[in-house]
Amino acid sequence: MSDKQQEGKPTMNSKLDFIFNRRSVRKFTAKAVSEENITELLEAAMAAPSACAKDPWRFIVVRNRENLRQIAEFLPNGKFLAESPVGIIVCGDISAAHAESESYMLQDCSAAIENILLAASALGLGTCWLGVHPREDRIAGIVKFFELPDNIVPISVIAAGHPEKMPEKHTRFMSNNVHWEKW
Repeated sequence: MSDKQQEGKPTMNSKLDFIFNRRSVRKFTAKAVSEENITELLEAAMAAPSACAKDPWRFIVVRNRENLRQIAEFLPNGKFLAESPVGIIVCGDISAAHAESESYMLQDCSAAIENILLAASALGLGTCWLGVHPREDRIAGIVKFFELPDNIVPISVIAAGHPEKMPEKHTRFMSNNVHWEKW
């Protein structure tokens, strides 16, 4: 362990800048996100680990401004989605999840979500993860809007675009949250 780590100061290795540069972005330029970038984000999502390689994630890509505005109505903290160039709705297919377990499905989809956020950072895009699950009103709004089948559970919406301003890199590392060898 380095002296900085022992003192509780983060090192923020520059090789990991794509992680440290990942921030929640709520203001985007009007520039469209290319189909190539969207595909790259989805490829990154589907490179995530999943329990027994069941890959229960499903995605809905939304670029239509009116649809984004309507989806934003279900998300009290996501009104800015209406001005985002793209929204990615991350859903889980409970029938595809390991042991049809909601917990495994949520973990698998969360790994895919994080991969999208990190890939966007590496591509110079900004994102904001908007929670849907477990809020029943948000789930119901997304289910109704997209006419989702019963086995598909909306987990989150990711707003994505070219950030108006690139945020500074950061970490919330706190050494007192780390225990070595035992509690």
